[in-house]
Amino acid sequence: MKPRISVITLGVDDLERSLKFYKDGLGLPTKGIVGQEFEHGAVAFFDLQPGLKLAIWNRKDIAHDTGINQTKISPTEFTIGHNVGSKEEVDVIMQQARDAGACITTPAHDTFWGGYAGYFQDPDGHLWEIVWNPDWEISD
Repeated sequence: MKPRISVITLGVDDLERSLKFYKDGLGLPTKGIVGQEFEHGAVAFFDLQPGLKLAIWNRKDIAHDTGINQTKISPTEFTIGHNVGSKEEVDVIMQQARDAGACITTPAHDTFWGGYAGYFQDPDGHLWEIVWNPDWEISD
């Protein structure tokens, strides 16, 4: 399999609330909710970087589409890592997330491996790590 991941879809409980968090709170570009004319079709896409989008879709609709029963969620199933160019940028984004209504689970701190990172949960409990790695060059 060639690595061609182009969309990361997060299951949400309230599409409007999550749209507001990601669009207004974090400032991610989007055209808003599309597909409302279809049963189980309402979804919002956000541009992350060239070739990669974030989608939010109701959990119940994902369950319907996949034929899998919706089950209890665990925020520790995965994290989304957002790498930035400096410690200061980590602090700015963590504050932006807090202001948007995120729950800060781990405040930004120096890491054991020499970086700087913190974690927050979005309104649906998804974990985001905002991280500066001194060994990674970030290009905008």
